[in-house]
Amino acid sequence: MSADTMSEEPGGSGPGEVEEPAFSGLAERHRRELHVHCYRMLGSFEDAEDAVQETFLRAWRRRETFQGRSTLRAWLYRIATNACLDMLAKCRPEPATGGEVLWLQPYPDRLLDELPAGGADEPEAVAVARETIELAYVVAVQHLAPRPRAVLILRDVVGWPAKDVAELLGDSVNSVNSALQRARAGLREHLPAERQDWTGGEEDAGTRELVRRYTDASVATDIAGLAALLRDDVRCSMPPTPGLHVGRDAVVGDWVESGFEDMRNLRAVLTSVNRQPAVAFYHRRKREGAYLPLTIDVLRVTGGAITEIVTFHADRFPRLGLPDRLPADGTDGATA
Repeated sequence: MSADTMSEEPGGSGPGEVEEPAFSGLAERHRRELHVHCYRMLGSFEDAEDAVQETFLRAWRRRETFQGRSTLRAWLYRIATNACLDMLAKCRPEPATGGEVLWLQPYPDRLLDELPAGGADEPEAVAVARETIELAYVVAVQHLAPRPRAVLILRDVVGWPAKDVAELLGDSVNSVNSALQRARAGLREHLPAERQDWTGGEEDAGTRELVRRYTDASVATDIAGLAALLRDDVRCSMPPTPGLHVGRDAVVGDWVESGFEDMRNLRAVLTSVNRQPAVAFYHRRKREGAYLPLTIDVLRVTGGAITEIVTFHADRFPRLGLPDRLPADGTDGATA
């Protein structure tokens, strides 16, 4: 049986009787969840959008194959996974020498919040569990080959039985179980050592205070103040720009070399990305008479210290729902 031929019959209609509006309405309910799934597979917000569009196109073209032997959600996941695997087969990027994923893009929490709230064991809740959407997890997954990557995500994140994954990939259950063990081992090699301690809970007061201090020190370009907030083995990267800095001295040295301490007229907006605290920075431009987007830092906090900073360029601001400028008079509540 083809991996893409299982679904429920929308609205109880016969396979050939489904009208496009009805089909689209049913499929759209799963768009965000499918987008997050493709994002994990591909590591790129924009590539995930392309994969979801391809998924819906394939699903519509194959609507007459609906058999009613699985849910619409499962059928769409099958198509989406195959769409991602096809994209990776055409062009599978490799992590940089230092291990950084240069095609990595952030995922705004405001879009993750579009999924309906549910119990911890419900599919939508599992799909956006914090520990599987944080940047460190997404980066680690990108180091896996495409098929083991699909096995890991479908089994450990989406919660599919091994037999369903085997059917999708055209493999045996034994092969899928073996691939899962290898994928888990490969994932552990690239996850932070403290990964098992992540709780996936809400930010505590200590984390919020640390982010506030980081924000204040950044706006003041206080490098000594920033250095005091970093763990000794902190990591700092800025995709898609190559270069990974590991260790407090290396990170601070890069800031000094880049002339950060000489910058003035910065403002910040607190936000959240990939279920992590983030700080968007704006730089005042006299000609425009406003503060314009500069960079956004996504922080990983462990044990009361910053353990990773992933910085993204200003072109990510629109996707993240951030303002395209802040007025120079400071009446926008930018640090709220």
